[in-house]
Amino acid sequence: MAKRSEQLLEIVNQNKKIEVNRLAELLQVSKVTIRKDLTELEQRGLLQRRHGYAIINNPDNLSFRLAQNYDTKVKIAKLAAAQVTENETIMIESGSTCALLAEQLGRQKKHVTIITNSYFIANFVEKFDNIEIMLLGGEYQANAEVVVGPLAKMLLPNFHVKKLFVGTDGFAADTGFFSNDLMRAEIVQAMAQQSDQAIILTDSSKFSSPGVVKQLPLSAVATVITDQQIPTIIRDLLEQKKIDLRLA
Repeated sequence: MAKRSEQLLEIVNQNKKIEVNRLAELLQVSKVTIRKDLTELEQRGLLQRRHGYAIINNPDNLSFRLAQNYDTKVKIAKLAAAQVTENETIMIESGSTCALLAEQLGRQKKHVTIITNSYFIANFVEKFDNIEIMLLGGEYQANAEVVVGPLAKMLLPNFHVKKLFVGTDGFAADTGFFSNDLMRAEIVQAMAQQSDQAIILTDSSKFSSPGVVKQLPLSAVATVITDQQIPTIIRDLLEQKKIDLRLA
């Protein structure tokens, strides 16, 4: 089912809206099987079903971004999960690959405490008894389902962890990593001050994306976990900067 679900997601994302019967034909399985697959994917928030069709999520919703490059993000999340030890406390900032990291930790039955500003992640892993969530408070951004602002930053000095896992929206070779939101960038910077290592989780497409707001300089990043499609020039740059580069 895992590989078929990835193919199913890719087809739905490409078509935006497609008949369930057509999906069954393309994947060469029964309509009953496709309906079961779609039910599971809908329950996980990766797509929606409407009157005999499968459709993509609202592009403004984090669930939509979660479904983009899904199989690649899962591989990155699995590699990141291997860096987390039993009974460890970590910080995770919001982002689709970060959400999949939290899910992988749950599936692997690791007992982990996650400090996060993401209500999406808290809801995403609520079914896992082995995951304990500590949510920051603050100003709520509905689209991203995160809290930001002065209150969230004020709470962070009460914590210190070895590892912070962060998603990113863009990259510039002379500057580092970027966010598309000022207040989220500020939270990432505050989290980084309370951690020993900042670990970037991103698919390689983000290395070709322009940034809007400075998030973290290269000097503040210990590790980057991405996929094999990272441009060679960027790979060489990260290695020159002594950043631990791990490819899923």
